[in-house]
Amino acid sequence: MHPRTKFIIGGVVVLGTAGFLMAGSIQDTAVYFLTPQELEAKVLEDPSMRGTGVKVGARVVAGTVVRDSSGKAVTFQMTDGHATYQVEYRGLIPDTFSDSVDVVVEGRLGEDGVFRATTLLAKCASRYEAAPEGYSKETREGYRTVAPAAAGAEPPTP
Repeated sequence: MHPRTKFIIGGVVVLGTAGFLMAGSIQDTAVYFLTPQELEAKVLEDPSMRGTGVKVGARVVAGTVVRDSSGKAVTFQMTDGHATYQVEYRGLIPDTFSDSVDVVVEGRLGEDGVFRATTLLAKCASRYEAAPEGYSKETREGYRTVAPAAAGAEPPTP
């Protein structure tokens, strides 16, 4: 056998093994991103989806947020307008989390139909706007900044 043929066969074996290992690791760590309606359809189609790690993007149903007295747990309902799920989350709650805010939760749907989240992300409900004219980033105040005066000169009067 020619050395070139051995090199090509060895390369194919190495690349094939690397591809097989990559495909296997991707399957083990893949997380679906769904809406509540899509999650509901997948669970009806394949009941083994319960207990599978997924990310769900939805909106918090107004009036359903119940915070634990410790401030490190919250329960609420999320919906996309078609399907609704109860969510339980333990951990640091984002400052932007409130009623009617869009959220992305990562976790597993339990056999009881409750989504147990391990990650909770909340979108900011307000718009970001440009700072008002004259806003000073250094002083964080809405006063215009004045150039430093020359040595010995009197400071400007406001």
